[in-house]
Amino acid sequence: MRHILTSFLALHWAAVFALLAFICIDGNRGVAAALGVLGVAVQDTRFADLENAAVVAPLAVALLVVAVLFCWAFVETLVNVAANPDAADSVVRIAFISASGVLSLILIGGAAQGIKGLFMVVAVQLAALLASYVAMLAERRAAFATAVAADSEIRAAAHVMARGAAHGSLLSRISSRSNTNLEDGR
Repeated sequence: MRHILTSFLALHWAAVFALLAFICIDGNRGVAAALGVLGVAVQDTRFADLENAAVVAPLAVALLVVAVLFCWAFVETLVNVAANPDAADSVVRIAFISASGVLSLILIGGAAQGIKGLFMVVAVQLAALLASYVAMLAERRAAFATAVAADSEIRAAAHVMARGAAHGSLLSRISSRSNTNLEDGR
């Protein structure tokens, strides 16, 4: 079964973090523009340190790493989820943990710089990440439950067929009749 919601959410978060990284590496107003995309209005006259390469480069790299992790989760979901669902699960988990960590670092760095309104924006983004993770888990568990139910239905059908064959064989032995299928030489 294809995990459509998981694929879509992984691709969505990969695109979000890749765009944030791309906006962040912009020469003028890089970090301020990325924070503006998140929903925080930052005036560049007060915060001269946000344009410093020592701030921009690590943040852009961290955002890009998270984007690559979500892209990897997307590929794992499309390619290997049937063969090895635990591998895709671990990649998704690492991607969400990394995204939460980067957002937490943005919150800490923004609080150190005195940026106002950052807490609510990061809280909303973390809530969106949590909702996405819960939706992915729900889809995976639903797929697992469907697979287990199908497997148990097959086993139940095989059990009923075996019991019917044993009952037919027992009745033919009790009645001392030979089985008609065995007379043909089969």
